[in-house]
Amino acid sequence: MNFEHPTRRTTQGCDTFDLTVDLVVDPGLTRWEWKDEDEYAHVRRLGIVTDTEHQAVDAARDQVLAMLTERSGPFADASAWTSWWWNPAWPPPAAAPRLPRPAATGGRVAPAGG
Repeated sequence: MNFEHPTRRTTQGCDTFDLTVDLVVDPGLTRWEWKDEDEYAHVRRLGIVTDTEHQAVDAARDQVLAMLTERSGPFADASAWTSWWWNPAWPPPAAAPRLPRPAATGGRVAPAGG
């Protein structure tokens, strides 16, 4: 499980913000481990992840561990995840077309058509 801010659509595409910490769970849901805790501690020290965000991450960690223990949420049907395979007949995903960048106008977006 990847801990990140919700993806936001912008005029430039999509903005993402990975909070660096992840939970890795074995397919049988019997073992799990936190990944990149050192990286998370580093971004905390740098102030990239604020105290408010850290509190939200801690609450989300507790919530996901409760779901894992209860076998609820994404952990409700482990067999469905362990038997899932990509269908080779599916076409590869296509990237959305890039939107044009706004013209430089001293911090303002240029009006359409000029």
